[in-house]
Amino acid sequence: MKSAPGSKPFPSAVDIKNIREIVAATRAKLQSSHPSPFGSQIVATKTSKLLARKLNAVIPDSDPTCHAEVRVIRAACKKIGSPRLAGYTLYTTCEPCPMCLTACLWAGLDRVVYGTVVRPPDSPHPPLFDYSAKEFATRSQFRCVVEGPVEEELCRALVDDPIVQKYFAKLAKKHIHI
Repeated sequence: MKSAPGSKPFPSAVDIKNIREIVAATRAKLQSSHPSPFGSQIVATKTSKLLARKLNAVIPDSDPTCHAEVRVIRAACKKIGSPRLAGYTLYTTCEPCPMCLTACLWAGLDRVVYGTVVRPPDSPHPPLFDYSAKEFATRSQFRCVVEGPVEEELCRALVDDPIVQKYFAKLAKKHIHI
């Protein structure tokens, strides 16, 4: 991807490194009883020091709000003792859903960087939402830069992993989305 003249290159080496880290952490949990391709981490924007990392826990926690992004925001805020995450960037394997992006905006994150979309335009399945995280963020009064995709093939491989697809099919029969 190219950047606008005078802006920082996107994706940066830091963006690539952080997406690769969250992909590795997420992939390591695919053999669990609740495999999920959704992982997020929050780092200090200036130093890239890791503040928190979480994976999706909708099924094990029986809580539809336990998306990786919401969980990592909760953990990061608790760790620093503030509901404000200005000065931090959230990296996530997939484009945040409307709930998760709203949490990112309310938290005051500097940036959100995602790896892939859950359902690409060429998917045989209809999209879950008529929605773009980038567009949603620009229509908000909050200032948070949303960028992606980064390392799309690595992140797409998580979503398309046979273990994940089998698990998703099992959940779909119960009308459960994670």
